[in-house]
Amino acid sequence: MDKNMPTLKKKFHEEIIPNLMKEFGYKSIMQIPKLEKIVLNQGIGQAVADKKLIDTAIEEMTIISGQKAVETLSKKDISNFKLRRKMPIGVMVTLRKDKMYEFLERLICVALPRIRDFRGLNYKLDGRGNYTLGISEQIIFPEIDIDKIHKILGMDITLVTSAKTDAEAYALLKNFGLPFKNLKKT
Repeated sequence: MDKNMPTLKKKFHEEIIPNLMKEFGYKSIMQIPKLEKIVLNQGIGQAVADKKLIDTAIEEMTIISGQKAVETLSKKDISNFKLRRKMPIGVMVTLRKDKMYEFLERLICVALPRIRDFRGLNYKLDGRGNYTLGISEQIIFPEIDIDKIHKILGMDITLVTSAKTDAEAYALLKNFGLPFKNLKKT
């Protein structure tokens, strides 16, 4: 294997694939669920009033993910929120391949342990094998300089897998080292 391969990708090929083959009794390696992409999304409602928030969010999200973030635009007019169609209201970035594994490793090993009173992640997948985790402060990532923060913003991190069921996705994510609470789905 490639010596520049991310640690989690190496772990996937060397440990996780055999574990999942044994646990679910797969006949072929092609049946094993994989992590397809990680999507980081930040909705910034206050951007309607303050346009600079979007630029700062793009900058921070680019630093966190290691890949250029793009602004998301509103789809329709909502007069109660002073929102017009095609106004920037958020920031997102989609990570795939090696960058995805590197980000996941930083999330598990560095960012999540920095959350105050962290007791583990909730076990709640979407029914199609995808897991979304909400983070309330972007400052848990060490790449962000706390002194330069203008506003504390949260974000959603969605881990998209090729798993057919939530049980398969849970096993995959658990094997990657995501610190779930010790609750098994009833």
